Amino acid sequence: MEAEDQAHIDTALRELDGTANKARLGANAILGVSLAVAKAAAAEAGLPLYRYVGGTQARVLPVPLMNIVNGGAHADNGIDFQEFMILPVGAASFAEGLRMGAEVFHALKQALSEGGHNTNVGDEGGFAPNLASADEALGFVMKAIESAGYAAGDDIVLALDVASTEFFTDGQYRLEGEGKILDPAGMVAHLADLAARYPIVSIEDGMAEDDWEGWKTLTDELGGTVQLVGDDLFVTNPERLADGIARGVANSILIKVNQIGTLTETLDAVDMAHRASYTAVMSHRSGETEDTTIADLAVATNCGQIKTGSLSRSDRLAKYNQLLRIEERLGPTARYAGRDVLPGGGD
Repeated sequence: MEAEDQAHIDTALRELDGTANKARLGANAILGVSLAVAKAAAAEAGLPLYRYVGGTQARVLPVPLMNIVNGGAHADNGIDFQEFMILPVGAASFAEGLRMGAEVFHALKQALSEGGHNTNVGDEGGFAPNLASADEALGFVMKAIESAGYAAGDDIVLALDVASTEFFTDGQYRLEGEGKILDPAGMVAHLADLAARYPIVSIEDGMAEDDWEGWKTLTDELGGTVQLVGDDLFVTNPERLADGIARGVANSILIKVNQIGTLTETLDAVDMAHRASYTAVMSHRSGETEDTTIADLAVATNCGQIKTGSLSRSDRLAKYNQLLRIEERLGPTARYAGRDVLPGGGD
């Protein structure tokens, strides 16, 4: 086999495993081989990975979804939602967006400290204060944006990873931190209320992974104005994504390369999403390494968004530094996605 024949090699890996979920060899082991092949072929061709995979049109630098408050399963606090993120859509370049995010991150640290809250960080590098509710967390984020000198809703917008499967039991959403028990309609109403009061443009896993009816209700309610990202819902699986597209649920997919297991399947999932007018968000995992492949893949696919944690922890910063290098290498041909990632293209 030749390294340039990525699809053939990835097919051989899947056949060697022989299971539907890569249980025999494991997705991590298969992915290691798949990406090693791609990197070897790129090196042989004398091309950076993003250019080898994406071709000459690979030039869009993604907007980072920067996790600045951690909760849920990723932090030892009482916040029910897992991630509160900022998107520096008003920046002119990725480098400027990274600077804006860093300024807000440090402004948030000061605001939390002044409010008597701890500034320890969670798994993904965001602060993990013991706050009482999503409202309180969002309030601190809004204050930090203002303190850093930016306009919330214009320069910087917000995103949530609700990770609602974590607190969905017996058909109910149990927000223990807030002392609420909601049925699916109530959960949709809760998210719609937050989206109406804050500049939230993206909600990940707003409903539980098997609550298809709840997802449909959420999509009908917010899908025209908010990016609704399926992570647990789709698990980077083209079959689950195709089912979701057919059902008309969500409008975006989170792409985790080690979840699906090969580069070819990853690219197929992004392509399927784009053909259905769904967005795709390239993503890290909560447990990470300093490998920077997803930074290259975000540019290679021109997906326009990357989720790779906060402005702390070397495993998160490694991806941001790689994107800075890619932007510098692309020079004047680089284009930062900016407001184009917003629902309606920022119109």
